[in-house]
Amino acid sequence: MMYYRKAIMLQSYLERISPGDTEATLSAKEAFDTQGFELSPEARAQADLKFTYVVTCQIYGKQKEQQKPEAADIAMLMQRHEALRVAFIDVVETLKEGRVHTEYYSKLVKADDNGKDKEIYSVKLPGDPKLGEGKPENQNHAIIFTRGSAVQTIDMNQDNYFEEALKMRNLLEEFYHDHGIRPPTILGVREHVFTGSVSSLASFMSNQETSFVTLGQRVLANPLKVRMHYGHPDVFDRVFHITRGGISKASRVINISEDIYAGFNSTLRQGNITHHEYIQVGKGRDVGLNQIAVFEGKVASGNGEQVLSRDIYRLGQLFDFFRMLSFYFTTVGFYFCTMLTVLTVYIFLYGKIYLALSGAGESIMEKANVLQNTALTAALNTQFLFQIGVFTAIPMILGFILEQGFLRAVVSFITMQLQLCSVFFTFSLGTRTHYFGRTILHGGAKYQATGRGFVVQHIKFSANYRLYSRSHFVKGLEVALLLVVYAAYRYDDGGALGYILLSVSSWFMALSWLFAPYVFNPSGFEWQKTVEDFRDWTNWLLYRGGIGVKGEESWEAWWDGELEHIRTFGGRLMEILLSLRFFIFQYGIVYKLHASGDDTSLT
Repeated sequence: MMYYRKAIMLQSYLERISPGDTEATLSAKEAFDTQGFELSPEARAQADLKFTYVVTCQIYGKQKEQQKPEAADIAMLMQRHEALRVAFIDVVETLKEGRVHTEYYSKLVKADDNGKDKEIYSVKLPGDPKLGEGKPENQNHAIIFTRGSAVQTIDMNQDNYFEEALKMRNLLEEFYHDHGIRPPTILGVREHVFTGSVSSLASFMSNQETSFVTLGQRVLANPLKVRMHYGHPDVFDRVFHITRGGISKASRVINISEDIYAGFNSTLRQGNITHHEYIQVGKGRDVGLNQIAVFEGKVASGNGEQVLSRDIYRLGQLFDFFRMLSFYFTTVGFYFCTMLTVLTVYIFLYGKIYLALSGAGESIMEKANVLQNTALTAALNTQFLFQIGVFTAIPMILGFILEQGFLRAVVSFITMQLQLCSVFFTFSLGTRTHYFGRTILHGGAKYQATGRGFVVQHIKFSANYRLYSRSHFVKGLEVALLLVVYAAYRYDDGGALGYILLSVSSWFMALSWLFAPYVFNPSGFEWQKTVEDFRDWTNWLLYRGGIGVKGEESWEAWWDGELEHIRTFGGRLMEILLSLRFFIFQYGIVYKLHASGDDTSLT
């Protein structure tokens, strides 16, 4: 936001210089670059009137008490920038009638002339404000301190460029332009993800995000009219939103993806959300596989909670047919179809296993050959050739063609294939499916802090195992086991070529899920790191759990945490129903080993 101040100051200064006076313009720019805010007191005062910057940091008061370096950094920023305000929760404990009485205040402070914090407002709260999720509560307690008719919500991982800041006035003018039946209530802004050069994974994430925030959102806004708010640097009509429940919802668990609910809220209350391509801001995305997996897991869990929310139900009821379908396929439908894709692989393989183990497939094939029923033969020899995970990259390729031209897009695509992007996207397919499906079945999504640091160090084996065991490794082993058993007991349905065509995509999916965390792990094939990983892994397995022991320290504590979602009767029932699929293996063992003699009854 500091760039916006500089832009306004430079603009107001240059307006007083005649357009033909090139030397004066150049000298003004030079003075601006060298002198900074001392360029013109009037321009600075004008900028301070036009813009205020509220940084909301709930724990700033606690950090000051503990004299943490973060508090000193915030204080220094307030001293340097006069228009900067910090909102925080102040917890005051007093002794009343022999009992500790706790009071909560939402406070706004700025730096005074002596560099100390000067309190501007103090609003007494009825109790602890953190009832829901942390991030939206942080926004909600500070929104009352904003002023003006427009508010821009800026994430911590957001960047800006000076030339883009000059366009801010044009963007704000969009509030007064015609954008359909109603004036806009949220102005959408495109992003430039600048972390793509850190690693191959970062470039995949960057390109995927770029295709969504450019090609995707442009179409969502016009003509589909179903663009929402996705945690981007969007500009809100403050008066519209503050009179309709604020800019974020904060119910615990259900509003874990708090950003998109601002869009739901705006649309349900007859707002209009637009998207503008001529202005962009920088954005730092996740760069390590574990960070990406945690982030995608959080988004997938949040989407699972959206399926269960009343907002989606109301939008589905009120949209016309075409907007409803557009909305479905761009929110919950995307994750639902992803889950169905993986479930289809499982159902297909279990069906083939059943036909092979029971002998039904062989007998049907013989009958089809005798009767020369080619349709039945073709149906039995179905192939599962295409790996659906690769198809999630198609919007990205189209975005490349549009932004870079066809030739550069082809080169970029081939380069990404050499960097094993198909393995990464297939792995992401498993992440989305697991977290979305688990949230639908058991609920209880949790906010995951991804950190968004430059993670290019080696990740230990035990950390990878903890993160991917239930979501990828167990499922990947199950698919591999199905394929091996099918290879052993299958009826002759096209020979080796038939088996390869049938299983190539499933093998690719299983191997991607099993080995991607190690292929993409920095220094993953270094011998010394492998030895250290094994030592750390054995220590983790052998360390006993207990009260206060975290999952990172002990296998037992981690396992207890992993089984939290099936502590209830409903959770256990769902897990039992899902596990009944393994009955097919038992069925096959009884038949193939002739454990029951000639008796072929189900009992």
